[in-house]
Amino acid sequence: MARPGYGKRSAPDQAPRTARDFGHLPAREAYIAAYLDRLPDGAAMDHKTLAKELPYGQQAVRTALRLLSEAGHLRVCRERVSAERTQWVSRTYFSRTARDDAWWSAFLRGDTPQATDAGEPPRAAPPADGRTAPSHRSPAHDVLASVGHADPRMALSAHECAALEPLAAEWLARGASPAAIRHALVNALPDVIAAPGAFARRRLTDRMPLEGAVPRPDHRPSPRRIPECTNCHVPGPPEALPGGLCRVCHGTAPGTDPSPEAEDAVRRRVDELRAVVRDRPRTPARPPKPRRGRG
Repeated sequence: MARPGYGKRSAPDQAPRTARDFGHLPAREAYIAAYLDRLPDGAAMDHKTLAKELPYGQQAVRTALRLLSEAGHLRVCRERVSAERTQWVSRTYFSRTARDDAWWSAFLRGDTPQATDAGEPPRAAPPADGRTAPSHRSPAHDVLASVGHADPRMALSAHECAALEPLAAEWLARGASPAAIRHALVNALPDVIAAPGAFARRRLTDRMPLEGAVPRPDHRPSPRRIPECTNCHVPGPPEALPGGLCRVCHGTAPGTDPSPEAEDAVRRRVDELRAVVRDRPRTPARPPKPRRGRG
């Protein structure tokens, strides 16, 4: 097990657990995925630690993690522990609901991902008369509901969102943007948050902006997560890591094999060097010096 706060993190908006969650995967990958799904947040997710608990070797577990990444069930990233500390740790976000690259890219950027067709959580059925049900949620409520997308540790329940709605509405009335509210709630979090609702209330109260103090439009918090290749852990933007893998681990890196013309040129050069060595005149051996006798 890893230290609390490190290792596994559960991705948000997962579908309810069923017996068919990993039926589309091969037997080995399905077994490992079911095991990972039941690990608590903070558990170690490296292939060496997992191989000690699973009936598979280290190389088999490493290959399975790569295939689970390609299937959209996990992503590896590097995160800063907090704004006050310069320590960065690797974390693995796991989702029993398979996600595509666009969803993972939005999530790792800290945006609110849009649900995709693959593994989309069930939605409420529309009214029988075909009309769209009106939304009665306020902008303040929507901001609070989206905080869990920025960091799962701050996922708020419907009751907590309703209780905190007046505070968030006051932030908006004072000129704060929804992004500023989310940043205030997820910036420099401790490793473990036992009560997200109480923690959010304290943050919203203590960091309430002054009236009329509108944040600068160009202010953007620094990236909270740096994606990494699941297999070799090389960092890169999400666009450069399709399926969570770099081009080398994907097998799509530019070829490094020499062309036939280059091979012929090398062969000719080697033959020339051999000919120079073979035809070089040899220096006659020097005769041995006579030994001096003892007198």
